[in-house]
Amino acid sequence: MSQESDPLLARAHAHASRYLQAQPERHVGASADRAELLAGLQRPLSRAGEPAGQVIDALAAQGARGAVASGSGRYFGFVIGGSYPVALAADWLVSAWDQNAGIHATSPLAAVVEEIAADWMLGLFDLPRDASVGFVTGCQMANFTCLAAARHKLLRDAGWDVEADGLQGAPRVHVVASAESHVTVDVALRYLGLGSRNVSRAESDAQGRMRAESLREVLAGLEGPVIVCAQAGNVNTGAFDPLREIGELASAHGAWLHVDGAFGLWARASDRRRGLADGIDLADSWATDAHKWLNVPYDCGLAIVRHAADHRDAMTSAAAYLIQTHGAERDAVDWVPEFSRRARGVPVYATLRTLGSDGVAALVDGCCDRAQQFAMLLAGEPGVRVLNDVVLNQVLVRFGDDDAMTRAVVAGVQAEGTCWLSGTAWHGVAAMRISVSNWSTSEADIVRSADAVLRMFRGLSRAA
Repeated sequence: MSQESDPLLARAHAHASRYLQAQPERHVGASADRAELLAGLQRPLSRAGEPAGQVIDALAAQGARGAVASGSGRYFGFVIGGSYPVALAADWLVSAWDQNAGIHATSPLAAVVEEIAADWMLGLFDLPRDASVGFVTGCQMANFTCLAAARHKLLRDAGWDVEADGLQGAPRVHVVASAESHVTVDVALRYLGLGSRNVSRAESDAQGRMRAESLREVLAGLEGPVIVCAQAGNVNTGAFDPLREIGELASAHGAWLHVDGAFGLWARASDRRRGLADGIDLADSWATDAHKWLNVPYDCGLAIVRHAADHRDAMTSAAAYLIQTHGAERDAVDWVPEFSRRARGVPVYATLRTLGSDGVAALVDGCCDRAQQFAMLLAGEPGVRVLNDVVLNQVLVRFGDDDAMTRAVVAGVQAEGTCWLSGTAWHGVAAMRISVSNWSTSEADIVRSADAVLRMFRGLSRAA
């Protein structure tokens, strides 16, 4: 086996090393379009196959052109973090081990590593130490998993077994979310049969935070089981809902409180930012991503539930042929939707063990500081306006108070390639959205990127 795999692994390692070495200075966006990539990769599937080394070379050649350099310190799109070197190295081990992490019997290693990493996470976030943790693909499935646990508990308390009897004839479960809740919450509700159209919306303020008084009014009109979905880190502004007030209102109403903290939950790891998430510990469940601010490779999200029994009852699978544990050993299938799955807890373990809690705090604080630096450099330019209070790692910018100009600056910067950032719509107007979530982003990266943005704006303004 090693005689066949070693040369291929060495070949792939050489290609990967060249890619990573070139990344700091390369064009951040993809340099090849669909047609060019198809020309380089598409061919009839042969009967006899092709030499494996030739296939690896072909993929590497197109990867250098068609991959977005999302690991670059100047990539600021979609809250996508880079990968720490130790996380990448650990992920290579995961591929080499090729473990099915579904149950302890198929991989005791993966089960134990996830058990330890889960405990470290609860300590890092200062959440209940007896909470349950599932390692899922991302915050979409984390929201789904947590809300499935909520649905289970609320309907069980109402005398209904939703796992056995489904939703037909079940008591209605009311869901309350803000007008600024992330789309993954709505999608999770669709998957769970609760319906996105049935969500009662509480009003939000100018920064995208749920208004506690509006929530109070909405709850006053609801009877029966209720789930409240709050947010730690608005996807556009980074703002936090008033979680303590929301937690107290939800508790008084007997509602399950779920917090979507895709990246905002990581503020709990920082003494400087922890106050933003004040009251988050009052929730019943929390969703977050490790492939965002912990900077591990895709894909890795976390579903955390205060009520472990409800989490397990909503997720667990059982079959006669399975060798499942009933003692201290951990079966991951009890906490996640998937059975066959990657050992995604391993890069989390490696990164946490390498950084320690101080290192994670430094990562969060560093990204937030760089976001404030970016905002300051742009806001000093006449005609440029920062739309949000930069409290975390998100910056919203508008150019010339004009939708067309703002969109043109975003498109121009993406094409120019010094950095990559995205556009968004915020309260009815176009905006540039800058997300700083990469461990390698330096002050020099921010200066260079802000300069590229301002050059583009000035050039477009002169041409207008």
